[in-house]
Amino acid sequence: MKAFENFAKGIIKENPVLVLLLGTCPTLAVTTSVSNAFGMGAAATAVLLGSNVAISALRKVIPDKVRIPSYIVIIAAFVTIVEMVMHAFVPGLYDALGVFLSLIVVNCIILGRAEMYASKNGVGASALDALGMGIGFTLALLAMSTIREVFGAGSWMGMSIPFVSEYTVPILKEAPGGFFVFGCLIALVNKFGSHKPKKEFTCEGCPSFGLCGGKCSVNDGGSGEESEAV
Repeated sequence: MKAFENFAKGIIKENPVLVLLLGTCPTLAVTTSVSNAFGMGAAATAVLLGSNVAISALRKVIPDKVRIPSYIVIIAAFVTIVEMVMHAFVPGLYDALGVFLSLIVVNCIILGRAEMYASKNGVGASALDALGMGIGFTLALLAMSTIREVFGAGSWMGMSIPFVSEYTVPILKEAPGGFFVFGCLIALVNKFGSHKPKKEFTCEGCPSFGLCGGKCSVNDGGSGEESEAV
């Protein structure tokens, strides 16, 4: 159960893009099309998984004073591997992502999970954390790119959508449209995804606790409410 919670938190509760607001640069840059968004999400997930596992396995070996440079070297190694694989098998996607593929090295999501989680937990837990965060990042990119491509270009994955293609909103393909969609998604997540626990009233939290010493709760049957003024 705990393992599932560790995996699921990155998808909704601690979504790196829509809740933690990390990785906004590639989010806004590559979400003009669904194919580019999926490619970036898959690449970032692969790097996140590889770096989390490696850093977790080496966490007791890496000296504390050089941990950040060491993490960056490990992350850069996995980014290079992903770049080489994409260049060999999906050159069109590699060219479309361009410099943003290399910039995964300095993505706050990757380095943040390495520093905050992988360096303090075991390999299995770190792998689940990476998968959850990676899937959450990919889903956020797909949500944004779907809205921007469908309503901005009248297509999805490059395939034209009848009727919608005749009434597009071109600004959604531009930077202002990206910020608008990004803000709307964050607002929706804040509205429907945040459930703050209710605060319970106790004697210790009462402003008059220093005067009555908790006697009012005894007189009131232990409900914690004042029955009369002290």
